[in-house]
Amino acid sequence: MSNTGDDRFIGVFDSGAGGVSVLRACVALLPHEHFRYFGDSANAPYGDQGEQRIRELSFLHAARMIDEGAKAIVIACNTATSAAAAALRETYPDLPILGIEPALKPASKAGGRILVLATKATVQLDKYNVLAQEHGAAGNVVTVPCSGLVELIESGDLGDPAISEYLQRKLGGYVGKVDSVVLGCTHYPFLKRQITAVLGDVAFFDGAEGTARNLKRHLEQNGLCACTSQQGGVEFESSVPAQVALYKRLFEQAP
Repeated sequence: MSNTGDDRFIGVFDSGAGGVSVLRACVALLPHEHFRYFGDSANAPYGDQGEQRIRELSFLHAARMIDEGAKAIVIACNTATSAAAAALRETYPDLPILGIEPALKPASKAGGRILVLATKATVQLDKYNVLAQEHGAAGNVVTVPCSGLVELIESGDLGDPAISEYLQRKLGGYVGKVDSVVLGCTHYPFLKRQITAVLGDVAFFDGAEGTARNLKRHLEQNGLCACTSQQGGVEFESSVPAQVALYKRLFEQAP
């Protein structure tokens, strides 16, 4: 790497705090890059929005970041990726636009019965159902829509007994019946401890690290990498400014 590089920022957006789990993976792999994170907590969760509304919001956030000089965009939301990534790439063909999707492929390679936790909108989208068909043998993928869970996480108190009670209601019937859990919403990786308390020792899969590797590859291929002597950084923004404190707290929390 030469002493010159592209010091423009990478834009990362999500419906709220969840995409911070993806941001952490990107920063860990690309510590010299500048990131700007936007959480649309005013419209969270996207998982309960209609597909057209999700697409409109995604275009709004991506266009603003691109206008402000982003050299790449990361859609840190499974639902928004399914609803808007292809259309965004058609609109901005010269800009790397990366998304995330439920990690069914690596989970299926690990074998065993897979429990997928996702938002209502994600499990209704065609892209998710194609993934489930491609990577799930007959009967080995169980999908559990988790409406209301994002709102509990966005409240900011991950120790809230209401979260544990919610997970017990949703997952208690699967104790001893699944081998792995696919976290199909970027909010859910923050609840691994609580999920383990219900299900016991299960393997977790989410798409954050894969998205980070994909981002790195696209930056390298397009000559967009920052100089390795540069000190990277992260800026946080939100449609609900008070939520920025939550984003920062989750970013600093041990994975």
